Amino acid sequence: MSSESPELQIIKHRAFSAPGKALLAGGYLVLFPIYESLVIALSSRMYAVATDIEKNEIKDDDDDDDKILSNITVKSPQFKQGEWSYNITFDEINSEFFLKIVEINQLKNPFIESTIHTIVSYLGMEFFKLNNYKIIISIFSDPGFHSTNETFEKKSVGENPLKFLYHNYPITKVPKTGLGSSACLVTSLTTCLLSCFIQDFDINSETNLNKIHNLSQFSHCKAQGKIGSGFDVASATYGSIIYKRFEPQLINELISVSDELEITDFHAKLVDTIAGKDWNFKHLSCSLPKGIKLLMGDIVGGSETTKLVSKVLNWKNSNTKESDSLFNDLNNSNLKLINSIENLSNICNNDSVYYDKLINKLINTTSIELISISEFNKEFANEFKPLIDIIYAIKEIRKNLKKLTRLSTAEIEPNEQTVILNNCLNLKGVLGGAVPGAGGYDAIYLLVAEKSIPDILAKTTKQKFADNENQETVTEVIDNAKDRVESIDTKVFKNVSWLNLYEQAKGITEVSIDSFKGLI
Repeated sequence: MSSESPELQIIKHRAFSAPGKALLAGGYLVLFPIYESLVIALSSRMYAVATDIEKNEIKDDDDDDDKILSNITVKSPQFKQGEWSYNITFDEINSEFFLKIVEINQLKNPFIESTIHTIVSYLGMEFFKLNNYKIIISIFSDPGFHSTNETFEKKSVGENPLKFLYHNYPITKVPKTGLGSSACLVTSLTTCLLSCFIQDFDINSETNLNKIHNLSQFSHCKAQGKIGSGFDVASATYGSIIYKRFEPQLINELISVSDELEITDFHAKLVDTIAGKDWNFKHLSCSLPKGIKLLMGDIVGGSETTKLVSKVLNWKNSNTKESDSLFNDLNNSNLKLINSIENLSNICNNDSVYYDKLINKLINTTSIELISISEFNKEFANEFKPLIDIIYAIKEIRKNLKKLTRLSTAEIEPNEQTVILNNCLNLKGVLGGAVPGAGGYDAIYLLVAEKSIPDILAKTTKQKFADNENQETVTEVIDNAKDRVESIDTKVFKNVSWLNLYEQAKGITEVSIDSFKGLI
């Protein structure tokens, strides 16, 4: 390189966050592009913060620019050994250039490496011939993504400090909770990297938002070594959505050759795939109506999603006629839930008096009582039909998932979860609940009246909200509620920890860099 010092340019430092997710309707069907699913974005977020950026202009007289060395370092300070530093070169072999990304300490993180590989390939070698970069990005995650055992808290400095839990182990040794941490990591890191390379990158632009999604889907699938359903990346990008997936073949072939193609050829194909092709997937924004909350229950247990999916798909492939019929029934029940929630939202927006009457009835009645009364009282059934429709839809979803459990032998709704969910139907304010996503022993969800949550907590647990930021306030409310509710055998709920998570309408968002003072 020339001895003359290159021009140094400092780019604006920015921070972005992506939300976790819960798949309320669409387990297993989400794998197929013909079915719609309901995905709720959650308030546990993953943050990517550009903490240090140097952009060095490459001079015309540089004599070693065939390598074009840049470096991207990603730090995850909440975990031991949480730093991965990648040297980026374009190596010439037989007059062709190939992208080479090497982690300098031989540490593995396929999701970070895949994201960097994808973004650099998308920008192309010509982009890096003009400048090389030295970039440091710090990743932070809210407590909901990982086990909280053996942790200590750190806060940022400011009026509204962010709070994060720091772990005593490497990230590979800390159990995940199933909220989509890898999808959030890839989506937030993709957005942050694009903002480093592209001045004034606007995430509110629909074109840029689609670019974030498409690049993140490609990176996530590449890191996993397979084409997943993509609903977690879509929710991390767009927020709470009604989702229908893209066709896998759109990116399947390109992923298989991504590490082999000459960079100019791969860059052209990747740009065409990301920006030139119609991904033809659905991501219609949706939200739960005001006063209705998603209550997530973390279960002491665990299931391997890949094994559950494998069992279901093996059964489906061997029993085409029976599986098609069951999947059709499951799809109809999913659509009923989606449509019923949309109907309740419309009432909320257009008839506040009637809506308040519905919510008050829900707060003071169990779903079992609502169903029982409606069966012999037509006037009551018509009056409270918007609530009853949701109750029946969730009931049908569970019935079909139990049937899929029996036929495929995959424990989608195990008996232990059935006992918990059935008991929840005796709680006032509960519309119903099921196992989210692929199911198993990991979690349950309930759709509940927000005002009923203190009573639900009082009946089902002596614990505080897990990972709650205002635990003293919540504990006080629970204590007061104990005087108003009937006693219940809490042994049924002994393995359930209710998470203080709430729905997020938006996906990827920008966060003030000042929010991380004292942490970076």
